[in-house]
Amino acid sequence: MKEGIHPEYKECNVTCACGNSFVTKSLNKEIRLDVCSACHPFFTGQQKFVNRGGRVEKFKNKYNMD
Repeated sequence: MKEGIHPEYKECNVTCACGNSFVTKSLNKEIRLDVCSACHPFFTGQQKFVNRGGRVEKFKNKYNMD
């Protein structure tokens, strides 16, 4: 590797809007997030799966067709 052409890789403080924070390494000094793994619905288990169906299924249900 060539000397002096690579950016400085340093510790970075990551802060989420929910208040969670952790330290990682990055080129930036600080990173602010809207959603992290502590508050994202997929990781917290609060995700809701809704089987909505398509347009055809909605039409058939609306007019009681089989």
